[in-house]
Amino acid sequence: MFIRSQHFVLIYSTACLPARYVFTFLASASLAIIYGLKVNLSVAIVVMVNSTALSEMALTYDSHNNDTHLNESSNSEFACPANANTNQTDSSQDGPFAWPEPIQGLILGAYFWGYIVTQIPGGRMAEMFSAKWVVWASVFVNVLFTLLTPVAANISYIAVLVVRFIEGLGAGVSMPALQVLLSKWAPPNERNKISSLVYAGMSLGTVIALPFSGILAEKIGWESVFYVQGGLGSIWCILWILLVFDSPKDHPRIHPAERDLFEKCMENGGAKRPNLPVPWKAIATSVPFWALLVAHMCNNFGWYMLLVELPTYMKHILRFNIGKNSLLSAVPYLCLWVFSIIWSNLMDYSKNKKWINTTTVRKLSTAVASLLPALCFIGVSLAGCDRITAIVLMSLGTMFMAAMYCGILANPTDLASNYAGTLLALTNTAATIPGFIVPVFVGALTHGNQTVNSWQIVFFTTAAILLVELIVFTLFSSAEEQPWNQAYTTGAGAKGRPRAAETKQLNKRTSV
Repeated sequence: MFIRSQHFVLIYSTACLPARYVFTFLASASLAIIYGLKVNLSVAIVVMVNSTALSEMALTYDSHNNDTHLNESSNSEFACPANANTNQTDSSQDGPFAWPEPIQGLILGAYFWGYIVTQIPGGRMAEMFSAKWVVWASVFVNVLFTLLTPVAANISYIAVLVVRFIEGLGAGVSMPALQVLLSKWAPPNERNKISSLVYAGMSLGTVIALPFSGILAEKIGWESVFYVQGGLGSIWCILWILLVFDSPKDHPRIHPAERDLFEKCMENGGAKRPNLPVPWKAIATSVPFWALLVAHMCNNFGWYMLLVELPTYMKHILRFNIGKNSLLSAVPYLCLWVFSIIWSNLMDYSKNKKWINTTTVRKLSTAVASLLPALCFIGVSLAGCDRITAIVLMSLGTMFMAAMYCGILANPTDLASNYAGTLLALTNTAATIPGFIVPVFVGALTHGNQTVNSWQIVFFTTAAILLVELIVFTLFSSAEEQPWNQAYTTGAGAKGRPRAAETKQLNKRTSV
């Protein structure tokens, strides 16, 4: 079997497919797997939970406490009239677990608690050791514990919490490590395209996992969601080991013409730098870095609102049941994936024609990813009970978010390619915080108050935060290399002592 694999690799190495495109495909697939394994539980839990038992428990509790259970469908003065085509919950799909809503929330949220912990360690490990193996470990952990999810569920919901937390720990290192690899494998004239294709794996994974999970859960059973998708993810683990390397210089079978390309356009031919200490003080006082961090946080606030809360709005206010149509729920992410390809190619084309520079690309992309979704949030709020308009605006808002791949997510490599993983880890750690804030914020405004007016406050607040992103990034960001990127380099053999000129420059200023 091993000989056959080696033979496959040799065939690949003699083909015309450049090594950087093989890396792009597999890197994008890594995020698709991680995000697919993240969202599959959101679909599977619908049929894992025994809704009938939970309803009986709620009625028993209400009768013992003399509480009146308010029927949501009777609140026509608070929301839109019920849709005549709304599907009702099928009791035959009830699962074996009587997990009430608070426990379901804990299970779904446990992933993010792990995700936020490993961002910075993951970035440093990728820079100091091997980004290739950090990414591999990230996917492997998610695949392994996805396969263990059915076993954990049959033990206890606490076991599922642990499994999901560990999956989050593994996923947390993926994006910082991929940022390090992108700094080595994405030539400047293709950086927008390659970065966008890699990060578009997040939406592609969602596009595939949502309907696929629904089909598996309905046709085979909820356990198959984890066994089938985990098994398919394991194939990637083998291909990544065989076909991907830390840098072009480390690749033993890269075509000489492609190696020359990296030698000409990348510093040191894209080779991995020796272990460099992080200039923490310089980063902490860098204005472009803080602009990036604030923009990333604001952008994620809007992203999590689209990802998590708009479906809730459609269910409670518009009375539109998308739970029965997982394909429809994947449409916004399909739009995002397509737009990311179109936008990144447009940006690379415009930059290569010298119509715009890199800083303009970053600012323009961030403007598209903030201003246009903000307008869509306002539009959804003002659409009233027009369900079609709400779906279109939700899809457009999600689609325009794809421009962030050429904006805030590509900016760390511009500022400091030697510390790209650390920078993205820092900003992504801060940007994960809205993942906890958004549900609390929406819950506080809408708990027992599912009205159009309360949701208008939610959407207008989100639009305002996205406008903060637009203003801050437009005024203070930069795509110029920061002086502290080279503060500890004197050549390939640098061991961590700063150059005198750079040290003096850092003492004077640390931002452009």
